[in-house]
Amino acid sequence: MSFLDQIPLSILVVACLTLGLAPFVPEPHIWEKLKMLVAGELVKPVDMFDLALHAAPFVVLGLKLLRLATAPQA
Repeated sequence: MSFLDQIPLSILVVACLTLGLAPFVPEPHIWEKLKMLVAGELVKPVDMFDLALHAAPFVVLGLKLLRLATAPQA
């Protein structure tokens, strides 16, 4: 987990706001893919890869925040 400690929090926030949400118009791409997933329409491999790509920054940010919250205070 030391790789999470080396990634600055600001970089992860920027990655979530750019890669995670792009393209922004007409709606964030990850939102479109999540709606497809819930509706059962996420069947093409390219759509699954697209969801994974756009969700990755959010997953890493979540892991980083969890690590910060559970790390022993020094």
